[in-house]
Amino acid sequence: MEFENILTENNDGILQIIINRPKKLNALNRDTIEELHQAFAEAKEDREVKVVILTGTGEKAFVAGADISEFADFSTEEGRELSAEGQAKLFDYVANFPKPVIAAVNGFALGGGLELAMAAHFRVASDNAKMGLPETSLGVIPGYGGTQRLPQLVGKGRAMEMIMTAGMIDANQALQYNLVNHVCEPEELIEFTEKIARKIMKNSLVAISAAIRAINANYEDGVNGFEVEISEFGSSFGTEDFEEGTSAFLNKRKADFPGN
Repeated sequence: MEFENILTENNDGILQIIINRPKKLNALNRDTIEELHQAFAEAKEDREVKVVILTGTGEKAFVAGADISEFADFSTEEGRELSAEGQAKLFDYVANFPKPVIAAVNGFALGGGLELAMAAHFRVASDNAKMGLPETSLGVIPGYGGTQRLPQLVGKGRAMEMIMTAGMIDANQALQYNLVNHVCEPEELIEFTEKIARKIMKNSLVAISAAIRAINANYEDGVNGFEVEISEFGSSFGTEDFEEGTSAFLNKRKADFPGN
């Protein structure tokens, strides 16, 4: 599929999805959200795709926020629809994606940009990255999962402060807050992230999908994460990957997982 606002590049099973609106600092509008959804939907069905790296064009911005001009005159109901549609189509879709998604945060990740990075399974940042949720400075609140995912990652108090002050933190502070897993030089960002992706790809991607479901279950209201873990653990015993993994271990050889 041809895209106007994003680029895709598959490198030996590692799919880069790159938001490509440099004149707008890669800001998210409805068309970009739709294209991102389509790219992820295609990646979900493509057996050649093992891991997804999500990033932005250039070194200035991962995603500098939502395209405010698009919703400045929205009504209350239109605002609710914007949030619900965006969460279902992209942010929750990424969070529950069955293949690993790593956000490579290059430069600004603000508002919807930070919310998109937080929807990824984990984050690597360049040392020039700046992150924040500035929505309260516009008289609105984060609407793409920011009030929920930020406290899960950094704790309630820090999330309250970040949202109330509408301020930005730098990459090292984000590392201290556990908002990102690693910080590296801008020119090393993709190479560093791909190195992690290749480590992931050595393991059973069937098992990793099960682990994603089990981990996410802990954050769903009314769902007992331990019960999901027990179910997914048991189901693993019925997979070819489990048979291969245990056989390889017992025979002191590298596993060649059928599910990969």
